[in-house]
Amino acid sequence: QVQLVESGGGLVQAGGSLRLSCAASGRTYSNYLAGWFRQAPDKEREFVAAIDCSGGRTDYADSVKGRFTISRDKYKNTVYLQMNSLKPEDTAVYYCAANLLVCGLRSTETEYFDWGQGTQVTVSS
Repeated sequence: QVQLVESGGGLVQAGGSLRLSCAASGRTYSNYLAGWFRQAPDKEREFVAAIDCSGGRTDYADSVKGRFTISRDKYKNTVYLQMNSLKPEDTAVYYCAANLLVCGLRSTETEYFDWGQGTQVTVSS
């Protein structure tokens, strides 16, 4: 099991940028599948982005392709989500998630077993 702590959320105007961080602690592993999900008010939690163990492969939801970038720093045990050209519809609580058992990309929340507490991102119009 790994403990995940997100940071970097906040309030930003439309068109602005934010970078979310997800720091892993506890019995840490450097190689694990990591993903970002988000949940807007009155909506289901949805997949945003994932990065494989090596950091060489990534996957994105269509709604964020070309605007968001997921990356990782293995030495810092941290995964990042760079969010550019933010839109009001990106407003949500963003969650970091991990799967320590697989390396390949996954995009459904049931395939992730460790979750952070979430960080609020609010984009004003």
